[in-house]
Amino acid sequence: MAEAALRTVAPTGHEPGINAGALAPETLVDDDFIAAGGHPTHVHAFHQFLYVPLGRIVVTALGRDHELSPSVALWIPAGVPHSARFDPDSLVVPETFEPELHHLPYSEVTSVNVSDAQRRLLLSRMRSSEVAEEDPAVFAVLCSGHRDVLPLPRPTGRAATTVADELMRNPGDPRTASEWAESLYTSSTSLRRAFRAETGLAFSEWRTRLRLNHSLHLLAAGHMVSTVAARVGFVSTNGYILAFRRYFGETPGAYVKRSASRTAA
Repeated sequence: MAEAALRTVAPTGHEPGINAGALAPETLVDDDFIAAGGHPTHVHAFHQFLYVPLGRIVVTALGRDHELSPSVALWIPAGVPHSARFDPDSLVVPETFEPELHHLPYSEVTSVNVSDAQRRLLLSRMRSSEVAEEDPAVFAVLCSGHRDVLPLPRPTGRAATTVADELMRNPGDPRTASEWAESLYTSSTSLRRAFRAETGLAFSEWRTRLRLNHSLHLLAAGHMVSTVAARVGFVSTNGYILAFRRYFGETPGAYVKRSASRTAA
C-alpha cells in the first residue's frame, strides 16, 4: 500500500449522505480499498448512527457482522473499532453525536429497525442544505422505539413483500411457506429464496423474529404469557418461552419484571 493512498478524513459536521466512493467522518482510509467497496477498521470519537436508504452495507465490529438495509440501521458507540463493506450502489446517511452531550442507551454496536418517522427525518436532513448539527431532538428520535426489538429487514420483491405485509398485520397466521407460495402462484422454493436474498434471513427465521417482536408489545400491555404465545402464532407456550430465551437471553416473565423495574427507575 502506498503511503500516499492512506489519509485521515477529519470530522466535517453533518454530511448529507455518502455513496460507495465516499466516507463517514474521521475515518482512516485506503483509496484502493474503498474502490473495492469498503472501509478498513477504524474508530470514531463520536457516536454514529448509520442508515442506508439505498443498497446494503455490512459493518463488522468485535468479530460480529451487522447487515444494514433500508429497514435496519446501526448505532456505533464512540470508541468501538469497526470496518465496513458495501454494495457499489449503496447510499449511506450518517448522523454523528458527541458522547459528552448525548447519552447513548447502547454500549455495543446495535442494529435497530427504522421507523417511518425516523426514515422521514433522515431523508429530509439528507436533502436539506441547512441542518442543525448535534441536534438533541434528532438524537431523541433516533433513540426512540423499543430497545429490545429484534432487527427485521423488510423484503423488497412482490411475493415476499406480500407475505411480510400480511404477517405484520397478523403474526399468528399459521400458513407455511408452501401454503403462502400456493396462494401467490409461485413455488415455495422461489419464495424461500426471495426471503433469503432480500432480507438475509430464512423465511422461518424472519417469521419468528416478527412474532417475538410483536409479543413484546403484548407483554408490555399486561397479557399472560400463554395468551401472548397463542396470539403471535406459537403452537405451545413452552415453544414460545424457549424461542424468547434463545433470542433475548431471558424468559418472558423475567423480561416483564426487568421492564417494570426499568420503567420504575
